[in-house]
Amino acid sequence: MPVSHFLADDDATAAFAARVAAMLQPGDLVLLEGDLGAGKSALARGIIRTLARDPRMEVPSPSFALVQPYTVAGWTVLHADLYRLQEAGEVEELGLLENQQALVLVEWPDRAPQLRSRATVLIAMAIPAGGAGRTATIEVVDGRVIR
Repeated sequence: MPVSHFLADDDATAAFAARVAAMLQPGDLVLLEGDLGAGKSALARGIIRTLARDPRMEVPSPSFALVQPYTVAGWTVLHADLYRLQEAGEVEELGLLENQQALVLVEWPDRAPQLRSRATVLIAMAIPAGGAGRTATIEVVDGRVIR
């Protein structure tokens, strides 16, 4: 069942990212949905920084590289941005699902709808009416909850 959280600012987004990171497991496929500027990259950055235990870690957007790999705390983390994909089939060339123990964070998953059936965590980011803050709606397919 999806649960929504209001994130008033960057600090609230980072705190939410830390709570999400705490419930993630190796092998999770996390789909980050939302319009431009909705906070998908900020959330992914916060998750990666939490796992690395480094709040200042450089976590560039994978917009041009498409996939940015990390090794943090013994985890392989793949942060992907599919915005520039021309066809859904191109996602196979990225190798996102080859390592079944990798945590995979995917921005713009609507560019490769076949990923949805394999997702374990769905997070929809939205800008509320009025433009203040962000709303994050999270659904975890196996019933895990954010603490």
